[in-house]
Amino acid sequence: MAGYKKIMRIQLSDHFTYGKLIRFTMPSIAMMIFTSIYGVVDGFFVSNFAGKTPFSAVNLIMPFLMIVATVGFMFGTGGTAIVAKTFGKGDKKKANAYFSLFVYVAFALGVIFAILGIVLIRPVSALLGAEGELLENCVIYARIILAALPFYVLQLLFQSFFPAAEKPQLGLAVTVLAGITNMVLDAVLVILLPQEYKLAGAAIATAMSQFVGGVIPLFYFFRKNRSILQLGKTTFDGKAILKACTNGSSEFMSNVSMSVVGMLYNIQLLKYAGENGVAAYGVMMYVSMIFSAAFIGYSIGVAPVISYHNGAQNYKESKGLLRRSLIMIGAFGISMVAAAELSARPLAKIFVGYDIELMTLTTSGFKIFALSFLFMGFAIFSSGFFTALNDGVTSALISFLRTLVFQVAAVLLLPLIWEIDGVWISIVVAEVMAVVISAVFLFVKRKKYRY
Repeated sequence: MAGYKKIMRIQLSDHFTYGKLIRFTMPSIAMMIFTSIYGVVDGFFVSNFAGKTPFSAVNLIMPFLMIVATVGFMFGTGGTAIVAKTFGKGDKKKANAYFSLFVYVAFALGVIFAILGIVLIRPVSALLGAEGELLENCVIYARIILAALPFYVLQLLFQSFFPAAEKPQLGLAVTVLAGITNMVLDAVLVILLPQEYKLAGAAIATAMSQFVGGVIPLFYFFRKNRSILQLGKTTFDGKAILKACTNGSSEFMSNVSMSVVGMLYNIQLLKYAGENGVAAYGVMMYVSMIFSAAFIGYSIGVAPVISYHNGAQNYKESKGLLRRSLIMIGAFGISMVAAAELSARPLAKIFVGYDIELMTLTTSGFKIFALSFLFMGFAIFSSGFFTALNDGVTSALISFLRTLVFQVAAVLLLPLIWEIDGVWISIVVAEVMAVVISAVFLFVKRKKYRY
């Protein structure tokens, strides 16, 4: 309880030491990790109880589902930078008007994308290479998930706004509740339903968790609350929407690019290792989400602090935040690589222990893939740092190069040399290049933003 009160007392305007920075960002880190864990649990149930083909279908169609949901990340990260900076300038009324506008627009776009996705999911699945039973599984799973898309968009958006509202611990509580909903329904529906309905049961469990994650914050912010944000009346402001989209374009680009690249990886893996390759890559994606979630959660948690002090022109604090963040991310990366290397085989066994050949492929691939954790945090944070400074162009360039250009070049070229191992190595090479380009931008922009 004492620790909870300490978190409650931390405000965006505070001076952030290492300890205070960790306490303020820890709920966001835990929130993103927990989100990833219940995604992993979903994959575990599908793989072990529904079977390899349904599991491959989920992995094949998931990149498309993430693309249509990423508008929530865009308005969350991009909008948070605007709202927190406006608070830093002392205009609370305008900050809340912006907040309301971004929530309403994101929800409306979620509804539109959900309708289009449900209509187009069959040809999209076929375009990705699905056919026969795999195609039907993709359609069943995706249509159920898409029905809850507007609420998933809100869940992603509010994950960024809870730290801006000075309530990061509440964001964690909502995520835990959504995760428990998913896990419990997975256990009930996937295990107990007949074989032909198990995949649909997993999709329903995920959709219900997304509904919970989006609706609870909506009710909280619509009522009078103890945070600095509240939903209410607003006016349409095209300029503010465009600015939020520009600020959040890096996160949008990152998620879209990662999804597109994920499709490309699946195509390459089908070529070099067949359905087993797609399943192995799916396991790595599920597990890597947990490790990368720590970096994403930290970036989400610290972003409103950076935006606030930038708005208040407290450049000394901004410089300190950057230096401390880079040191902590380096420490995170080293520990993550060690943990991943040690847990590669046990994790592969949990997911695909029923197939020795698949488990061996997954273990060997993950040992190479895990090296990327040493580097990915720097690029993720650097992109988020420039988003927080309302420099969406630089942030988008880092994300575009990291998640699309470097990844595509590597995954197309390196398998020609090392075949299946080249697919895993390409991820590491792309992250190394992203660190280099991030360092260049941080150096070039240092005088402009005075950090």
